[in-house]
Amino acid sequence: MALPSFAVVDLETSGLSTRRHRVLQIGVVTVCADGTVIDEWSSLVKLRWPLQRVGPTEIHGITRRTLKGAPDLHRVLDELAARLDGSIFTAHNAAFDAGFLERAARRRPPVDRLRTRLWPSLCTLRMSRRLDPDRQLSHRLGDVCERYGVTLDRPHDALSDAAATAAVLPHLISAHGITDVDQLEPFYVWP
Repeated sequence: MALPSFAVVDLETSGLSTRRHRVLQIGVVTVCADGTVIDEWSSLVKLRWPLQRVGPTEIHGITRRTLKGAPDLHRVLDELAARLDGSIFTAHNAAFDAGFLERAARRRPPVDRLRTRLWPSLCTLRMSRRLDPDRQLSHRLGDVCERYGVTLDRPHDALSDAAATAAVLPHLISAHGITDVDQLEPFYVWP
């Protein structure tokens, strides 16, 4: 079976704990296996409480003021679910991004619409690491981008990171000789 489209997702969050921290920004770039961009979308996410922490502003640049006019989590997750439809959820460290989104979705019903589109998740970090079994290289997104000559314009901006990951994906698919959807299985993560 030929390769489908990939919805490459990146999140900016207020921290690393799915229990305590929140999604602040979501970026999605949907691409074909050859890297042709089909769609791009990004949204900030309004905090539930006005005094909720935004986390490391010095890293992601997101402030409470930035989020003031953003849509609420319900609307953003509904839009995300629609954009994932028919594509393979893909991320650099997919367990983190999919796990955060699933936890966010569990905080509000209905969960099923988004959950069925998250798993299995294709992990570009896993794909990159498999090409380096002796762990001689760094597999951080910026370093993987540099190896493949991909520009990462604004690190820690969800849409920019998603676009960079989407641009790296065809290189990783080619390096693994993947031509069929069944060959992606070793690179999936599950809940």
